[in-house]
Amino acid sequence: MTVVENTSAPDLEAELRMAARRHKIMSGALPLGCAAGLIAIWQIGVKAFGVPTYIAPAPSDVAVTFLDKFPLLMQNLWPTLFESVAGFAVGNIAAILIAIAFVHSRHVERAFFPIAVFVNTIPILAIAPILVLIFGPGLTAKVVIAALICFFPTLVNMVRGLQAVSPQALELAKILSASKSEVFWKMRLPSSLPFLFSALKISATTSVIGAIVGEWVGADIGLGALIIEATFNFNSPLLYATVFMSSGLSVMMFTLVTLAERWTVRW
Repeated sequence: MTVVENTSAPDLEAELRMAARRHKIMSGALPLGCAAGLIAIWQIGVKAFGVPTYIAPAPSDVAVTFLDKFPLLMQNLWPTLFESVAGFAVGNIAAILIAIAFVHSRHVERAFFPIAVFVNTIPILAIAPILVLIFGPGLTAKVVIAALICFFPTLVNMVRGLQAVSPQALELAKILSASKSEVFWKMRLPSSLPFLFSALKISATTSVIGAIVGEWVGADIGLGALIIEATFNFNSPLLYATVFMSSGLSVMMFTLVTLAERWTVRW
């Protein structure tokens, strides 16, 4: 006689939750383990080959410097953070507004989109000194540089998202006598959000790059200025620690945009 065991629904749900939890743990452990392995190879390689500290410091030297110079790093983090966030906001708001104008007027798009492409082709390292000469070495130039580097990806993705509404849906809205504002708020804008957040993720990291480039050209405080100072003084541990702090700032901004996307684009 064969006995068949039936798994109840609560037990099955518990097993599925445990499997999902194990998968989540493995997904997080894999990149952490890979990073730990690379750091170990870096540490062993530097010590084994006797690489001078001013050329390539060991991770242990960078960690010690990071702890010792943490107040200095934080003092230079806040200006870069403010410039990055301000540039991120200005660049993306301008890109969204111009994208809306492009979608509602083909003549405006044909007139100004080539200009936007031309501005985007200019290397940021080439245009940064010009902006510093125009706006001075203060905060404005750095915010404008960060905004410029954020502008074009958001413009292109937002235009593509606003135009992603199917022709059938637009035809139906026209038959139902929907106004342009109704079509925009209820059809175009929701369809553009996935495209917009894809661009915002890129802008979240590039805004930090723009702020640092602006600080390279003319600044006495900020992570970019600290990178230049550490480079000229051959202080490699401080240089690496500052680079890691800049990377952490980019990761933080990317994570915030990702969380905002999960909260906004629920579908």
